[in-house]
Amino acid sequence: MIKHIVMWNLRGDTARHKAEAAALVKQVFEGLKGKVPGLRHIEIGVDSSRVDYACDVVLYSEFESREALDAYATHPEHLRAKEALGDLRIARHQVDYGA
Repeated sequence: MIKHIVMWNLRGDTARHKAEAAALVKQVFEGLKGKVPGLRHIEIGVDSSRVDYACDVVLYSEFESREALDAYATHPEHLRAKEALGDLRIARHQVDYGA
């Protein structure tokens, strides 16, 4: 199993705009459930700490294998999700590791 964790900072001039952006990210990525082979689990968390060094959103996902994670990168549903979010994300951090 491979765990894939991605954290983003989102574009937004106000707390309300960032909250709307975070809700969209959550909705779009949760829409991938059951649509990507090898994707065993996906959840999206929205930061509630509001500390200045925190990321706005985190994606936690589990894949059956490294191959399944690699296939996810180019899967049409994942590409649609990325396109739907456009330039909403302004910073991205990622960690992939085996369990």
